[in-house]
Amino acid sequence: MEYRYLGKTGLQVSELCLGTMTLGRETSEKESFSILDRFVEEGGNFIDTADVYTRGVSEEIVGKWLNNQNRDDFVIATKVRFPMGEGPNDVGLSRKHIISGVKESLRRLQTDYIDLYQVHAWDPRTPLEETLSTLNDLVREGLVRYIGASNFKGWQLQKAIDISKQKGWEQFVCLQPQYNLLCRATEYELIDVCENEGLGVIPWSPLRGGWLSGKFTRDMVKPPENSRISVAKEKGYSETWDKYNNDFTWNLLDTLYNIAEEAGKTPAQAAINWLLNSRGVTAPIIGARTIEQLEANLGSAGWSLTNDQLQRLNKASELFVSYPYDTDAINQRTKGRE
Repeated sequence: MEYRYLGKTGLQVSELCLGTMTLGRETSEKESFSILDRFVEEGGNFIDTADVYTRGVSEEIVGKWLNNQNRDDFVIATKVRFPMGEGPNDVGLSRKHIISGVKESLRRLQTDYIDLYQVHAWDPRTPLEETLSTLNDLVREGLVRYIGASNFKGWQLQKAIDISKQKGWEQFVCLQPQYNLLCRATEYELIDVCENEGLGVIPWSPLRGGWLSGKFTRDMVKPPENSRISVAKEKGYSETWDKYNNDFTWNLLDTLYNIAEEAGKTPAQAAINWLLNSRGVTAPIIGARTIEQLEANLGSAGWSLTNDQLQRLNKASELFVSYPYDTDAINQRTKGRE
C-alpha cells in the first residue's frame, strides 16, 4: 500500500483508511483484531473510529488492539459531536463536551494522544470560536496532534478555516465527507475548498452502504435479506432501496460492472479505485464486517483504472446541476484566464 501526505501536513497515511464502525456491532472483538492485523499486514497505518460508534465499544476494541502494538506506527483518528449520554451537555461541540469527549476517547483507546481529532458534524448551537479555541488548546496540550472536520457544508468549512487563520489557531487539516459514485455533490464546493486551503479528503461510505458492492442488479424487486440495504429504512440509514432503485442507479451500475469486468476486478474494487483517482482525495475509508470483506476492499489499491474507464464512470455518475455549478457558469468564470 502506498502512502500519501494528509493535506499540507507532513503526516503520511496509507492510501486506504480502515473504518471501524462495525467493530463491536456486527463484528466480534476476535474478528476485529484479525481485521486490524490484516490491514496492517498490507501496509495500512490509518485507522478511523468515533466515540459514538456503538457508544464507545469501537474505540475500546481499537484500544485493546493498539495496546499490543507500537503506538507510533499508527495514525489513529476519532471523532466527537454526537450524544454519549442522556445529559444536556453530553452532546455537541461545546468546550465542556469536547474536553469530556477527548478524555474518554483517550481512556478507551488506551493512548496518551490522538493523531487526528475530528468534529463529527456541525453544531448550530455552539459558537464556532468556542469549538475551534478548544481544539486549539487540545493540540497545545499535546492530547491531539491534528484536527479535522466531518460532514460540514462548504461555507461552514471555509468559515472555520478563516476564523482559525485570523486567530492564529490550529487549522483543520482534512475533511471527512461522504463521497462516492452515487454522491458526487461533494465536488460542488467541498473539494474546491479542500484543494484551495490544502486539506486532505478522507471519504466515508465509498460503496454507498453496499449499492456499489456488486450485490445488486436491475432485475431485483427487493434487496437481499442479509444486506445493509434491506434494513436501511428501519435503521434510519440513508441508502434505502426506495431512494436508489431508479434508472440513474441502474445505468451507473451497468457501467461500473462492465468496467470492473474489463479491469478484472470486482465492482467494489473499481468503485473505490475511482475514488483513489479522484481530485483531492487522500484516502477512502473502507469498512468491513468480516475478514473476507476486508480482503476484497484491499484489492482496490495497487492498480489504476484507465483514463477512458475513469471518464466513463464520471459520465455515468454525473449529476444534473444548474447555475452556478453547471459548465456554462464554470466557463464564464474562467474564460480568458486559462
